[in-house]
Amino acid sequence: MTQKLTCLIVDDETDIRELLTMTLERMDIDTYSASNIQEAKSLLNQRQYALCLTDMQMPGGTGLDLVNYISEFHPGLPVAVITAHASAENAVSALKAGAFDYLSKPISLKQLRPVIEFALKLTSQASASKGDALEMIGDSEPMVHVRTMIAKLARSQAPVYISGESGSGKELAAKLIHKNSSRGDGAFIAVNCGAIPENLMESEFFGYKKGSFTGANQDKEGMFQAANGGTLFLDEVADLPLAMQVKLLRAIQEKKVRMVGGTNEEAVDVRIISATHKNLAEMMDAGLFRQDLYYRLNVIQLKMPSLRDRPTDIPLLANLLLAKLCTYQKISMPELDSDAQAYISKMQFPGNVRELENMLERALAMSDGKMITIEDLSYGNSHPTGSELNSQKSSTLNGEKPLELNLSDYLEDVEKKAIVKALEKTNNNKTAAAKLLGVSFRTLRYRLSKLGLAKESDLDPNFENDET
Repeated sequence: MTQKLTCLIVDDETDIRELLTMTLERMDIDTYSASNIQEAKSLLNQRQYALCLTDMQMPGGTGLDLVNYISEFHPGLPVAVITAHASAENAVSALKAGAFDYLSKPISLKQLRPVIEFALKLTSQASASKGDALEMIGDSEPMVHVRTMIAKLARSQAPVYISGESGSGKELAAKLIHKNSSRGDGAFIAVNCGAIPENLMESEFFGYKKGSFTGANQDKEGMFQAANGGTLFLDEVADLPLAMQVKLLRAIQEKKVRMVGGTNEEAVDVRIISATHKNLAEMMDAGLFRQDLYYRLNVIQLKMPSLRDRPTDIPLLANLLLAKLCTYQKISMPELDSDAQAYISKMQFPGNVRELENMLERALAMSDGKMITIEDLSYGNSHPTGSELNSQKSSTLNGEKPLELNLSDYLEDVEKKAIVKALEKTNNNKTAAAKLLGVSFRTLRYRLSKLGLAKESDLDPNFENDET
């Protein structure tokens, strides 16, 4: 016979304890109650619990004190705090201390049940093995810290704000937090806030009713409804216009949304993870981002390190990306020679992982299929090749004056050589050349024109067929 789960209820109000006890017993959960912190500590030492529900304000100590005590002496026990509306700041403090969620008084049974269910999922997952739990590659100190934070955040329901440069892996971190949380079986809905036209933003987030505007031929749920029971990832949240920030704030605070054209609000249970490469604190100070929304989103912050901050991880990551590219292209994987590994380890990579992957894809096309060299990696970039570096070093040692070219002329010369070489390699197929260079066809056509390499047909705006 399966042993019944148990919950510890800590609250100095008798009626609250009785309400919680009745609700939990209907869910076939045994309960033990304490009216203060000392009683709670005593009960915690007597048996194991699947969940703890604690009030925030009590005589002889606060719920925050209990959260800290449990984090230290009973790690792994999920704790949810009960707070009055006026003490939202304390609830945020409890989330940062390790509580996985909070409930506001007066307690709604509709909100209580999902909280309990998620807590029990956390307990059942604690002993489960997850071999693919943390897929963040790298042994550097910054990445070890990131993986540790992801594991902690996965056990919480608190909103998370992920900061970091473009291409540093913010969405991957959000996916891993979701995947390893009690919401892992629910939907993970990612939305780029900067890619939605402002006039469609409300209907995209909250959905719309049939007939609410021209073209609304049927009801359609929004991203909040689609993420119900799961996680909503707001990428580039800094791009939200102020009017939409107000509506988003209300949805997060009330945990309810109203469809465009609708009259009723519906409850949604969504965890919010947001991210941007911009500085939200500076935007808030400049009046471009609402202060109240900032503090709702930024309950716990996870900062993703840039690639240049973890150079020892770059060769390992490069080999992983190469393997992925080769699997996709169904070709054998070449090796990165030692000079090439040292070369990429010293690069700045302002575009981070995306830039590294772009470089490797181009190098893969330029290599002999067996070995990737510095020349393959630097092809098409403004970075000097190994032979150019040696030539420049030799000229300096011999006391020769380096070639006097301004930066613009030098870069144009490098770009011309790269384009000509790509066109030669692809038999003048500009679509293939553009792909080889890592740019769009239209961008290549523009560069051909600007650099004086274009034929008349290239300048025709209707010209698309380049297979000649």
